[in-house]
Amino acid sequence: MQIINPATEKVITTIPEDSTESLQMKLKILQKGQKKWAKVALKKRIAIIENFSELLANNIEQLATTLTSEMGKPLQQARNEVNGARGRIKYFLENSQKYLKDEIVTRQEGLTERISYEPLGVVCNISAWNYPFLVGVNVFIPALIGGNAVFYKPSEFSTLTGLMIEKLLKEAGIPDDVFAVAVGAKEVGEQLLKMPLDGYFFTGSYQTGLSIYEKVAPKMVVCQLELGGKDPLYVADDVVDIQAVAAGTADGAFYNNGQSCCAVERIYVHEKVYDRYVEEFVKEVKSYKIGQPTSDGVYIGALSRKSQIGFLEKQVQDALKKGATLLSGGKAIESEGYFFEPTVLTNVTHKMDVMREESFGPIIGIMKVKDDNEATKLMQDTEYGLTAAVYTANKKRAEKILKQIDAGSGYWNCCDRVSAPLPWSGRKNSGFGATLSHAGIRAFVKPKAWHLRG
Repeated sequence: MQIINPATEKVITTIPEDSTESLQMKLKILQKGQKKWAKVALKKRIAIIENFSELLANNIEQLATTLTSEMGKPLQQARNEVNGARGRIKYFLENSQKYLKDEIVTRQEGLTERISYEPLGVVCNISAWNYPFLVGVNVFIPALIGGNAVFYKPSEFSTLTGLMIEKLLKEAGIPDDVFAVAVGAKEVGEQLLKMPLDGYFFTGSYQTGLSIYEKVAPKMVVCQLELGGKDPLYVADDVVDIQAVAAGTADGAFYNNGQSCCAVERIYVHEKVYDRYVEEFVKEVKSYKIGQPTSDGVYIGALSRKSQIGFLEKQVQDALKKGATLLSGGKAIESEGYFFEPTVLTNVTHKMDVMREESFGPIIGIMKVKDDNEATKLMQDTEYGLTAAVYTANKKRAEKILKQIDAGSGYWNCCDRVSAPLPWSGRKNSGFGATLSHAGIRAFVKPKAWHLRG
């Protein structure tokens, strides 16, 4: 398998993909190792993960450089991701003991009722390329702490990062027979779905997630899907600092080249502040530095996948054909690498693909609305349900709107953020199950009820 730098289109290296035979061999090793790992004291498992977090800090430049080279995000954003992953690991380190220890729920004469938490077994983590550290630690860290072995499949667009994660986990003290990497593209993922694993945790697109769910369902094992979104944002007429709101929401739409499941994907603006907001938004977007992701100050790097350029161009052409106005960008940049101009479209409607289909790139549609009711109705008009955001000076106004949106996360005066103490979950086509928070710790264990008389 060739690993290609999306910013230069040059081959970084070539690595062998796993075969059916090598995957089966790795699984057998994990199945044996998991039984021993489950017997390791929880405190020791936590201490090993703490070592891993320190190794991430000590190797941050190498990790960030590798991630940038194979995925295309600006180097500083890659550093931010590694540091963000350490923040999430810190939450797991501080809270796993609390949520995994046995609970006495009833204690009376002659009867004790207790809940214990046991590992699922060998879990499969089919991970994503856009944030391999962040979405990865959401799964394999609590899985390992919970006593599971992990069969980790990084995306083919972030394989080198996946292999470095494996190296540092084992350097930290994770046994060789408790964590294994499955190297390859779609075919390797398909093989994993056929294997007798004890749980599947996937981050990626709706279509792939649906396929995984259908294939895994007959096994009657745990399956969690963190899928895409078409996340809406509403700017009300009482916002105090329009320039700051425009800058913050533009960052929510274009950070990591818009390649984020919780990126802002459609914006609705009250008609009273629409013109000023659009003016400030476009000004902010046009200030972004585009270029090689290793250069200082670059905000927009390369797209990770060449195929995404054609997809984005189709969304732009569809919108323009149906009456949209192009205020910025709109096309690929003619140079080496997979670069696309940051694109802003106005006069958009829900008849356009850009307002209905997940873009996953540096493109946004901005729509004028007359009031909160129209904004709410449009925000609800989606098959996805990951996040929704409202910018207003009035908290109650924001909460009233957000309560009507069927999404896993609601934001008031912020967007495109994830917090470890809060559950990360989707609704509808954005998936199901939760990572992070206490729910994300217990997602990797199964409860056992103890009825003790005497």
